[in-house]
Amino acid sequence: MSKGKKALIVFVCFIVIFAALLALVYFKLIHPNDMFIGSYKVRGVDVSSYQGEIDWKELSARGIDFAFIKATEGSEHVDERFEYNFKHAADTKLYYGAYHFFSYDSSGKQQAEHFIKTVDKKTGMLAPVIDLEFYGRYEDEPKDRSDVVPEVLDMAKALEEHYGIKPIIYATGKSYDKYIKDSELDDYPLWIRNVYFKPLFTGDWVFWQYSDDAKLGGYKGEEEHIDLDAFFGDKEKLSDYTIK
Repeated sequence: MSKGKKALIVFVCFIVIFAALLALVYFKLIHPNDMFIGSYKVRGVDVSSYQGEIDWKELSARGIDFAFIKATEGSEHVDERFEYNFKHAADTKLYYGAYHFFSYDSSGKQQAEHFIKTVDKKTGMLAPVIDLEFYGRYEDEPKDRSDVVPEVLDMAKALEEHYGIKPIIYATGKSYDKYIKDSELDDYPLWIRNVYFKPLFTGDWVFWQYSDDAKLGGYKGEEEHIDLDAFFGDKEKLSDYTIK
C-alpha cells in the first residue's frame, strides 16, 4: 500500500472518530464539561416553573451554593412559581436571586418596571439578571443590534438604580456575539451559557451555565432536568454580587 493511501485511510479514520465524538456530545451521551468544571467549587442552579414544586430544603442540600429563580418575562408575565420559590429559597443558606427573560417586543423601561414591581429588594440577594437569548421567530430573524442594545441598557440602568448593584446579563454564545461583544453591555457582569465546552471566546464571565440536563432531587415538575451553573470565584467573592 502506498504512503498516499495510508495517509488517506488515517485521515478518514480521524474524521469518522471525530464525527462520532461530536455526535456523542450533541446527543449528550458524554459531557465534555465534566473535564473542566472541577476547578470551580462554587456551584448553583437556575429554576423556573418547569421544575414544578421545589423542596428547597432538599434541593439546597444537593451540593449547591446559589440559585437563580425566574421571576418575570417581558412587560407582563410573572412565573407562576416565583413567589413560592423566592420565599422558600430565602429560608435556606443559599445565595439566591431573581432573573428576567428579556422580550424583544417590549421596551426595556417597561420590562424594568415590571421586574421591580415583582421582585422586592432584599439585602443579601444576588444581583438581578437579564436573560438575553433568542426565542421564536427571533432565532432565525434576530433584531438588529442597534434596536436591542439601547433597550437592554435602559433596563439595566433602571435595575441598577433601584437595586443599587449592576445587574448580571445572561447570554448564549449567539446572543453574546450579536448584542454584547464590543457594546456598552460588555460592562455588565456576564453569565454565559455553554453546555458543551468551557467558554473561552465570550469575554470575562462571572457565572457559567455548564449543564442543562442534570438531575437533582428536591423538585417535581414536568421538566426532570435542572440547569447547573458555576461561579468563577469563591464564596467570599460571590458576596460581591449581592445587594448590600
